[in-house]
Amino acid sequence: MAELLLYTRQGCCLCEGLEEKLRALQPPPLLHRVDVDGDPALQARFGLEVPVLMVCTPAGERQLPRVPPRLPAAQLRRWLETQGVGD
Repeated sequence: MAELLLYTRQGCCLCEGLEEKLRALQPPPLLHRVDVDGDPALQARFGLEVPVLMVCTPAGERQLPRVPPRLPAAQLRRWLETQGVGD
């Protein structure tokens, strides 16, 4: 699976839920977590829009649509595949 980048903030229940679901995938994707509150530019860019999930490709980062918060963990891999993030 491609490398993923999760823009998040501390104390965000949606962020924590998505991270937990991503880390539970088997095999888990390579996931980097970035707290937007640690960087004023990221905070200005993403504001309250977190969680924001990006896929990292050789061409750069591509933002994925918002993951439905109620999406069961068992369906997350399939959702990622529909977004072009595959093995």
